[in-house]
Amino acid sequence: QVQLVESGGGLVQAGGSLRLSCAASGRTFGYSTMAWFRQAPGKEREFVAAITWSGGTRNYADSVKGRFTISRDSFQNTVYLQMNNLKPEDTAVYYCNLQPPSLGWGQGTHVSVSS
Repeated sequence: QVQLVESGGGLVQAGGSLRLSCAASGRTFGYSTMAWFRQAPGKEREFVAAITWSGGTRNYADSVKGRFTISRDSFQNTVYLQMNNLKPEDTAVYYCNLQPPSLGWGQGTHVSVSS
């Protein structure tokens, strides 16, 4: 059974940075497109960023373009999300999954940005 484990969240001030990691156990990501999603309190889960298996194509939500960078290490079976210039509206629980999401959701990692 596949298990996704997200880590790297925390509390930061606006303008700060965090690097999130997502590791999978039970299978490799293989040739799958991977993505990050987030869910803010009281809101629906939303797409943040995606990366193809080769890393050649990356897509971002408009709200994070120019501030977030998604990357992957297929050998380590890990996906990363570098988040710079964080804003209070980035506060959410962040999750990774395939794109489109088809695996069970992990616990996520909490990101809280203070103004």
